[in-house]
Amino acid sequence: MGHQSHQSHQDHQDHEGHQGHHEDHQHHTGHSGHDAHSGHHTPGGTVSWSMAAQATLHCLTGCAIGEILGMIVGTAFGWGNMPTMVLAIALAFFFGYALTLRGILSAGVDFKTAFKVALAADTLSILVMEIIDNGVIALWPGAMDAHLDEVLFWIALAASLTLAFVVTTPVNKWMIGRGKGHAVVHRYHH
Repeated sequence: MGHQSHQSHQDHQDHEGHQGHHEDHQHHTGHSGHDAHSGHHTPGGTVSWSMAAQATLHCLTGCAIGEILGMIVGTAFGWGNMPTMVLAIALAFFFGYALTLRGILSAGVDFKTAFKVALAADTLSILVMEIIDNGVIALWPGAMDAHLDEVLFWIALAASLTLAFVVTTPVNKWMIGRGKGHAVVHRYHH
């Protein structure tokens, strides 16, 4: 009986120590602030649709500026559809990268690094946008031949940019969720 009593006492002490361990875990608050970071775009983390939409809108702004400027220049010089489209696509990439570069450079990053970040952040996004945007314009009856002063030009452009936004937002969400795309740009803004 003495041994059983001693063993019971030992079990009770072990249980108390284990219970104290559980209490320590219940009161542990060291990681409670980490929930605030759940919306950030860390690889494997949760990426909000809002964040993806903002990144897409950023790219879309540069693309739209380039597209419209390319159409204006092509029309002003009397170019055909193909050279005008090539210029518009080139300018879409240029302005898409330029907007990103501006933000990164303002964070104090050197040009070479900023340029690499802009290429990594925007290339896929702009490429998808341009494929969708120009595909819609090319397939829309009469849109390729519409001039800047015609309603058809602006309706087709608005529709193509809207569709490009809708298609590219999930692409950006996927990229940001893997620490790529605008997730790279975001690191330079903190």
